[in-house]
Amino acid sequence: MRFMIIVKATKESEAGVMPSGQLLTEMGKFNEELVNAGVMLAGDGLHPSSKGARVQFSGNKRTVIDGPFAETKELIAGYWVWQVNSKEEAIEWVKRCPNPAGDDKEGEIEIRQLFEAEDFGPEFTPELREQEEHLRKKLSS
Repeated sequence: MRFMIIVKATKESEAGVMPSGQLLTEMGKFNEELVNAGVMLAGDGLHPSSKGARVQFSGNKRTVIDGPFAETKELIAGYWVWQVNSKEEAIEWVKRCPNPAGDDKEGEIEIRQLFEAEDFGPEFTPELREQEEHLRKKLSS
């Protein structure tokens, strides 16, 4: 099972405040544990929403909205993609994670399972599965 582990933004991360050296060191050690355990597939931090944009869709119309975005609690500061055996295993790993906001602050991490091909049922035809596999092979090479 693959899960996206979503590190929620804080007022500090949205203001562009970089993590302390101590937090970077602790996160580096945690990432090394994840990699050594064969759990971590990907992961990165994100720039504040002030450097981003959103595209809203209404039928065929596209509207671009430049950041920053108002609701910090709904924003993402970083993510991992993990391969684990269950949601419970992902939770146990997250509980071991250093507080991404810093030890003396409030932080939050969300855990969401990624869809696999078999989750889509018969609508995901053999042709679509083949196309998906072809694209994944291209990505990994």
